[in-house]
Amino acid sequence: MTDDSAFNPENPTRRGAMACIGWIGTGMLWTMVAGVPRTLGGLGMIGDANAAVTETFTFVQMSDNHIGFKAGPYQNVAGTLEAAIGQVKALPRKPAFMLHTGDISHLAKPDEFDTADQINATAGLDIHHVPGEHDMLDPGKRLYRARYGKGTKGDGWYSFNDHGVHFIGLSNVTHSGADGQWLLGRDQIAWLADDLRAVSSSTPVVVFAHVPLWTVYAQWGWGTGDAQAAMPLFRRFGSVTFLNGHIHQIVQKVEGHIKFHTARSTAFPQGVAGTAPHAGPVLTIAAGEIGEYLGITQVSVRETYGTLALTDSTLA
Repeated sequence: MTDDSAFNPENPTRRGAMACIGWIGTGMLWTMVAGVPRTLGGLGMIGDANAAVTETFTFVQMSDNHIGFKAGPYQNVAGTLEAAIGQVKALPRKPAFMLHTGDISHLAKPDEFDTADQINATAGLDIHHVPGEHDMLDPGKRLYRARYGKGTKGDGWYSFNDHGVHFIGLSNVTHSGADGQWLLGRDQIAWLADDLRAVSSSTPVVVFAHVPLWTVYAQWGWGTGDAQAAMPLFRRFGSVTFLNGHIHQIVQKVEGHIKFHTARSTAFPQGVAGTAPHAGPVLTIAAGEIGEYLGITQVSVRETYGTLALTDSTLA
């Protein structure tokens, strides 16, 4: 946690405890409450969430399917994706669409994209994609662009409006700096400045990209090296939410009106930053326990406490 005002380990208030629950899962169900993005209550708390809000708009975040990956206990990543989509379909309130924050495939092969598309399509939702680095491994990086990049700019960035919210999909997986950090690049930042120029400061903004837009752990490439060049563009907005994947675990950060969230993978978890020589799947999990590390996180708005109450529904 980075919001020290929300939680003090010396004085674990109920508000602070609610702010620091869980954040474990493969997908997030988001709701727009009075135009501000919030995560919506878990399967057992949907009734409470409905009672707490009067105007809602929901969408799902999905990330890191890694179809084609097979190592250690992770022999059926298509099966865990199917289980995650099954939970999305079981939600009592159908989301408006899905944001997919990349690494659909593991090696950018046509059959991997085919399998992921077939499974994700069963959710019955429109899907807005941004690329992960594993989706760009083919020569020329053509396959992702041909399938998901129509109407996008540059390496796959674009924006759209829905329910009064401005959504921005960014690409930060095709260029990297000498330090190993991923980059947005000058062209994309210039486009972003132009895109936001016409957006009212009162409009909620949701930005989704594969790699976190802050440095989680530089040694593992868990960050976007030039993200700080883009951050001033968002300071004037009252509500900005960044949704990312890549690190296969839930991490959150809050800076004023700007909230950062990363989602877990539907394929495999990665270790906590710095706990291994390099990033990669945790191979010590028993096959029968995988479902405990993969799941869908839904969160209900608890306006009384001014924070989010999280419920984790694992695939176990």
